[in-house]
Amino acid sequence: MTETQPVESSVGTPRVLPRNLLYSIFARIGGHGLDTDSFEALRASYHGKFLGKAVAYDNRQDEIPAQFIQSLRWHPVRLISFVGRPHYYGAKKKYLDWIASRHLETGRYDFFHSWSGDCLESLRTAKRKNIPSLIEIPTWHRGSQRTEDKGQKTQDGRGWKSRLLLEPGRFLEEYDLATLVVVLSEKAAESFRAANFPDEKLFYLPRGVDVERFKPRLEAEGTRRPPVFRAVFSGALIERKGIHHLLEAWHRLNLSDAELWLLGSVHEEAKPYLKKFWCDNIRVLGFKRDLENYLNQGSVYVFPSRLEGSAKTIYEAAASGLPMITTREAGDVVRDGVEGIIVQPGDVDAIAAAIEHLYRHPEIVASMGMAARQRVVENFTWDLYRTRLLGAYERAIQLSTT
Repeated sequence: MTETQPVESSVGTPRVLPRNLLYSIFARIGGHGLDTDSFEALRASYHGKFLGKAVAYDNRQDEIPAQFIQSLRWHPVRLISFVGRPHYYGAKKKYLDWIASRHLETGRYDFFHSWSGDCLESLRTAKRKNIPSLIEIPTWHRGSQRTEDKGQKTQDGRGWKSRLLLEPGRFLEEYDLATLVVVLSEKAAESFRAANFPDEKLFYLPRGVDVERFKPRLEAEGTRRPPVFRAVFSGALIERKGIHHLLEAWHRLNLSDAELWLLGSVHEEAKPYLKKFWCDNIRVLGFKRDLENYLNQGSVYVFPSRLEGSAKTIYEAAASGLPMITTREAGDVVRDGVEGIIVQPGDVDAIAAAIEHLYRHPEIVASMGMAARQRVVENFTWDLYRTRLLGAYERAIQLSTT
């Protein structure tokens, strides 16, 4: 399952695809992060000539005509934005769900594609009307995560605000209702199997990356990497992504002619660790929209996360030709000893040892970096992602007829 291959129909066998697809997502179409994923998914159905409608919170691209996208940018939930983030986000997700479910009620659509947490009422409607459905899981099975990751807790009694929150059981019901559940990594698939989820309802769909935007510095500019050893981390500076373990490992090493670049928003929980493990060779650079211009100045990429679906930053770092020190929990891009070094989450000794190993062996940095670039070019482009997505649609339709 971890070795990815494009999903193709048998030679001479016509593909069985939707005729009129409805897509919904609690994000924008086009932009950064999940907004990129939504755009690339819609390109598959638009160019396949079966996109009916997409419902999202904004549209920031111009390749797919606006007539295919219902933007909820100016939504009535704004009137209760004062209630606080968990309640407000819950209300927005439920509003998106309500809009999508009304579309499905019309009978115009023959396939529904959405995301976990965004679509309970829509899936209930799809199930009742025998419409095949697919949901994507951004991390792991909700039942496998720690209490604080399971969803918002209802702490407001039975007041109106409590009804805005996403109940933990919502996610589990979505899994049952969906025809097909898409996971981003083998680790995510294992979390579903551990919950006795039927394997035939799982579909492995790793993400893609723009290999023209993210590329090695030598390839991008015709220049050589700087002589300083530079470790790079990108993403929100939060404990879940292991930033505190990286800072402690870096502090222990005290390397000369080395820098640690931290690219991403600094959350409050990271500030005590930045203070405790601060070194003069750490640079906190903040969130960068032109991330490619920073990754291709690095020597290695370090991302010791304890929980991801399949971290997009790993794809971007690999495409930039960086060897990686990461965890199996971050996804399947890196093979231990080939494109980088796999460590256990929270193992500060292993993180420090891996950084020092690559610091002392530039020839391994070079070979792993080339292998990382080759791996994404051959396995994780957006073209391959869209081909695999069509295979997921085929699979869901097959399951719905058995």
